[in-house]
Amino acid sequence: MAATASSTVTTAGGEVAVERRGIPGASFVKDVEAYLNQLGLDVNSTLAFLQERLQQYKVVEMKLLAQQRDLQAKIPDIEKCLDVVATLQAKKDSNEALLTDFELSEGIYSRARIENTDSVCLWLGANVMLEYSCEEATSLLQSNLENAKASLEVLVADLQFLRDQVTITQVTIARVYNWDVHQRRVRQASSPQDS
Repeated sequence: MAATASSTVTTAGGEVAVERRGIPGASFVKDVEAYLNQLGLDVNSTLAFLQERLQQYKVVEMKLLAQQRDLQAKIPDIEKCLDVVATLQAKKDSNEALLTDFELSEGIYSRARIENTDSVCLWLGANVMLEYSCEEATSLLQSNLENAKASLEVLVADLQFLRDQVTITQVTIARVYNWDVHQRRVRQASSPQDS
């Protein structure tokens, strides 16, 4: 399991804000006036800052969702490769030839007869293919599968954290806006009325 880096900061106008793997935490604002004083900004600047932060969260969310899709596509491929290597090993032990169809290019297949084989070739990426013994290939693929699943778990946790920060930021925007509306009404009610 991969470790997650996080830090904690206590704010004057809100609760504890936590940072997780570079994603800044949003603090829940209990006292809007104290929050505005802490930031040293007026209402409009604070709302602009919060909207910008919300957009940053959306960009990070899109990036994490793309990584999640890639990992979700990669895991079945690794599992399929593990199954193929296991099938090759089983056929090797039974001294039986394996008849299979393999893809030459998109939509074009060829039939192959695989006799006893002690090795397989694996694509490593960047147009690199290496030959491994079946045992080494199984070990490498198993390691890659475990790493991919662990990375997916961390990504899912990051996405949940990010969604929580989006919600907190949206609530903060609403609270600051509503506080400003309330303050304007109070000022309007207390100012002398011209009749």
